Amino acid sequence: MLDTRELGRRPGSQRQVELTVPAPADLGIEVLRVPEGSPVELDLRLEAVMEGVLVTGTATAALDGECARCLEPISEDTEVTFQELFVYDGQDYSSGEDDGVSMLEGDLVDLEPLLRDAVVLALPFQPLCMDDCPGLCVECGARLADDPDHAHDEPIDPRWAGLTALQQEPGEQDQ
Repeated sequence: MLDTRELGRRPGSQRQVELTVPAPADLGIEVLRVPEGSPVELDLRLEAVMEGVLVTGTATAALDGECARCLEPISEDTEVTFQELFVYDGQDYSSGEDDGVSMLEGDLVDLEPLLRDAVVLALPFQPLCMDDCPGLCVECGARLADDPDHAHDEPIDPRWAGLTALQQEPGEQDQ
């Protein structure tokens, strides 16, 4: 929660805020997330407007996860931008479009839903350890980036597998 009392509900007044907060639980997706409790750096501008408080800012955090192709650990930083209008209590939004309207709670702004939406939407759907990650071998599970020449013998078609017993040893002649 962020206090907006210093703006005094005077349109045009603004305030810069820089703070570091612990990451909330479940900030991310299944394979890439901001670890719970890790620091999230926020650089915010709060502006009083007629309807409420406009919050514009960036959030910087460290991500941990795993590659969607080869399951190697991924650690990288992310920076997301966001902007949201938080309307004052008592504003009439009876037009039926009140879904998604963020409200001030007294003079407090709850940044967690805004931060969660910004971070989750900025994450790749399938994160990769490198852009051209070849993934894992489908037969044995070996990581193909570690062994680029990895190969297996061609599989035998099961319909012809019985014929392998009829193979002749090298050097044998038909008599």
